[in-house]
Amino acid sequence: MSKRNSNADRFRKQAIASDLEEPVSEARNLAQKLGLEPYPVKYWIIDYDEMNELIAYGGFQTRYPHWRWGMQYDKQRKQGQYGGGKAFEIVNNDNPAHAFLQESNTLADQKAVITHVEAHSDFFAKNEWFGLFTGGQADEEQVNAAAMLERHARAIDGYMSDPEIDRAEVEKWIDHCLSLEDNIDQHRVFQRRLAVDGTAEELDDDLAAKLDELDLSDEIKGEVFDDEWLEQLEGEEEGVTFPDVPEKDLLSFVREHGKQYDDERERAVEMTEWQRDVLDMMRAEAYYFAAQKMTKVMNEGWAAYWESTMMTDEGFAGDDEFMNYADHMAKVLASGGLNPYSLGMELWEYVENTTNRREVLERLLRVEGISWRNLTDVVDFDDVLAALEPPTALESISSDTLADLTSLPEEWVDHEALERARASEIDVDQYPWKVLTQEGLARRHYSLVQRQNRGFLSRVSQNELERIGRYLFDDARYGSVEDALEDVDFGAGWDRMYDVRESHNDVTFLDEFLTEEFITENNYFTYEHSKATGQFHVASDAAEDVKKKLLLQFTNFGKPTIAVYDGNYNNANELLLGHQYNGVMLDLGQARETIKRIFELWGRPVNLLTIVTEVDEHDIEVAKRRNREPEAREQGKLLRYDGREVRIEDVPWEEVEHLEADDVDYDTKPDDWLA
Repeated sequence: MSKRNSNADRFRKQAIASDLEEPVSEARNLAQKLGLEPYPVKYWIIDYDEMNELIAYGGFQTRYPHWRWGMQYDKQRKQGQYGGGKAFEIVNNDNPAHAFLQESNTLADQKAVITHVEAHSDFFAKNEWFGLFTGGQADEEQVNAAAMLERHARAIDGYMSDPEIDRAEVEKWIDHCLSLEDNIDQHRVFQRRLAVDGTAEELDDDLAAKLDELDLSDEIKGEVFDDEWLEQLEGEEEGVTFPDVPEKDLLSFVREHGKQYDDERERAVEMTEWQRDVLDMMRAEAYYFAAQKMTKVMNEGWAAYWESTMMTDEGFAGDDEFMNYADHMAKVLASGGLNPYSLGMELWEYVENTTNRREVLERLLRVEGISWRNLTDVVDFDDVLAALEPPTALESISSDTLADLTSLPEEWVDHEALERARASEIDVDQYPWKVLTQEGLARRHYSLVQRQNRGFLSRVSQNELERIGRYLFDDARYGSVEDALEDVDFGAGWDRMYDVRESHNDVTFLDEFLTEEFITENNYFTYEHSKATGQFHVASDAAEDVKKKLLLQFTNFGKPTIAVYDGNYNNANELLLGHQYNGVMLDLGQARETIKRIFELWGRPVNLLTIVTEVDEHDIEVAKRRNREPEAREQGKLLRYDGREVRIEDVPWEEVEHLEADDVDYDTKPDDWLA
């Protein structure tokens, strides 16, 4: 690119950035008014190619040298060209966060992604699962991800440039490490591992003393007590199973106990310093990105919810931008497959609506003469909704109606901002939210009276009413429905959302809020492939089946849960892994290739126990004739790789029984997190 074109490109981006200064500033002000607490965000304007490059790099400008980035870049570019999708922005989890906006976005698009980014940054800052990465550091508030990734990039580039290290070997070693990037214990606070104690040359003090007593020459010691003898002795001394409990952090385990396989010597030898260093770096990056994988639905849904609240409900999209924004949002929410934006936003709205509904029902059940048995018969829900409508003075705010705000409760109005609006220091026609507090905004956007939610209150089931009524503290009574509704907490829904945003991940979020009511109202169902017909078909619309199917897709990032069961298998320093079977069998082809990679990190034979389902071909033919599914049989399997070939053999059920989950194991929170 010529210097002139480069300068023109820079000036164009600077012009776009200047136009976005006010939207960026006001979007943050609005987000904070709504109760969000985002990290500071630095915004960058980039072009199409730069956007594809950043997406390939996971949202960061500098990553270690590796072929995977080129592959991901090519995939992203082709998706944009042929798939019809467009990346409007990308934001990373850092403090400060960095958000990259595509220069081709319209102003409405830019406003939408800015509000979206502010909500993402709030989620990064407040969700406890993101805190697991920084929890072991001195300054827990500082993420410093960009600095960490840049350090890793420099270190790995240094190893690749070292004339004494084969660049291809470094890249191959990274490949081995990446085969285990999802095999960490993502529910544990991240801690960098210390250097492995001791070296290959350091002998046990007692053994060294005994050798000194023999007064042997160095030549004899070297010939008799060689590396092979020491490894055999080590194996005899470690004739016990370790770890004591299955270890899910495979990267940590091979980093502490693994070796590299030396092809020339045909045996395991100690890893080099650079190999352990690369292992440490890959593990740190796996832990950093784990929280994003664990909260994809929650995070995207959270950002979509607050983006919609700001752009639509608060009119952050101007009148001339609204249709453009509506088209933008419709495309995002309507994209095919399991859409985290759509599912997440629907679930957050459900959290808000169910909380607000419960708050109203608890008030109504305290009215004299009303119980869970007769509430739906004696209460007119249309009258209740009319009473819950926001006052006109709150709903329609302009420079001409500022005097009407004096009729509102004190806690709803930001009186300092109101005075500034009266002095024409605030453009209240463009930014009416500035004269309100968070409580006022919650009242202004109360969910149960919004058009799409007006049937939600009356949809309550008798079982739900009984559940609320039976456990209701009789600490207040009201003489009338009107009196009860005056005590409704209009911020209850948002408060509940803030609490859920702090403590949940996708699995716990779906487990708690993917209820039968939600599944039925949103018409979810499961489908599966039929062995009998060779086609996909609807399997069930039962809420329990839908919930299990969805949860399985998010447990352990949707990947198999593998743990170390023995680091001294067969008392031969072999590695025994176990696949924690939850009804979904391993892809044995991928499993074969993966244990070959693990062998390079362990240096000795690798074994993997799993359970598979097998169907006899004769049973399939019979099932086809009878128009039903064949019955599958579960069988234990042991995969073993010794550096030469992969062998797969059947094993007795007793050897794999401990791997089978009693029920679907969602592997959610550690026990000590549960109250």
